[in-house]
Amino acid sequence: MAVIKGLTGLRPVNDSIEEITCPPYDVIKTGSRLESILRQNKDSLYHITLGQNPQEALARLLEQGSLQEDLTPCFYVYEQQYGLKTRRGVFAAVEVVDYQQGQIIRHEKTFDDKVKGRIALRKKTGYTFEPVFLLTQAPLRTLLDNVVKNYRPEYQFTSNFEQASELDGIKNRIFRVEEQSKEGELLKEIIAAEPLYIADGHHRYHASLYSKQSHCLAYLCETQDANIWSYNRVINGLVKFAEIKEQIPLLKGGEFKTPPKHSFALYTKDGTYLLKAEHVPDDVVGCLDCSILEQELYPHLGLTHEMITDPNYFDYYAENELAKMQECVDSGKYDLAVALAPVSIEELIAVANAGINDANIVMPEKSTFFAPKILSGIFIYQHINHL
Repeated sequence: MAVIKGLTGLRPVNDSIEEITCPPYDVIKTGSRLESILRQNKDSLYHITLGQNPQEALARLLEQGSLQEDLTPCFYVYEQQYGLKTRRGVFAAVEVVDYQQGQIIRHEKTFDDKVKGRIALRKKTGYTFEPVFLLTQAPLRTLLDNVVKNYRPEYQFTSNFEQASELDGIKNRIFRVEEQSKEGELLKEIIAAEPLYIADGHHRYHASLYSKQSHCLAYLCETQDANIWSYNRVINGLVKFAEIKEQIPLLKGGEFKTPPKHSFALYTKDGTYLLKAEHVPDDVVGCLDCSILEQELYPHLGLTHEMITDPNYFDYYAENELAKMQECVDSGKYDLAVALAPVSIEELIAVANAGINDANIVMPEKSTFFAPKILSGIFIYQHINHL
């Protein structure tokens, strides 16, 4: 069902990959310590993906010999070792098709401003710098394990972002596999057996679709290798939490940590609480904890769905950043912090499948946080538009 081919374009020269690679643009918060670290590194891809002069930044990397052109179509097997876990996936060029074909399946809606930003960068440079993160239910991992066993790594390095990103300290190995090799041909066959689900990068894929590209830069891994963290939130309601806490069934006390399914951990200046869902709907979207929270808490705070992406009312943190959320509340920047249980892969696929024939069936914004993210800058794809 899904069609892939080898990548052509630009890739780092030797150890320059350590300086060039960075987290994806959409997790680099303006004014954050991570942004400061990346800005100070003159070779970081950050200066292209979020900088003021992306063409100039790209030209400088080429002129100083940090990037090389590679026109041999290849796949790049990417291994990430973090803690006791190892994830293996592969970079490829994936055929861009309409969602209705059921070949590339989404679970989120997209927003025009984000799509336009990615399109503008591609028009300025002629390249795609960051991959769409795709999941497959095909038996991909066995082939990738064999590549790692039998190939020598093209790159091998440990990411250093000074503890400002979940990608810090991850050991990375990348293996170059020519499309015409035995492994390359087998990879295409395996991927063709099943549809692909967008995990991360909906706006990147939609930009490729809108731009009429024939293929897009993508990272693919098996669903069993995908790891979803809870995506938590700090909140400023139009009504303060202290004014409504007697109206909802709260359990006082406990540790502010990731709660069980269909429960919510709340942190305030006055202490911590546990809020249990009163009603769990049967439909694939309504039963998600982020949907339940929106129904059972937000109305009490005077909040509507349209406010979810407004930083005046909400900001979002992955589950390893609970302390930062508490700091936001303690400082008075936000009134309330809420921790949720993570969405499961099964829930994501259920929503995605239900949305194939009904584009209105999507997850609410900020539902999932896939971790660790995929480093940007391992390969820079020279995309082609449909004729």
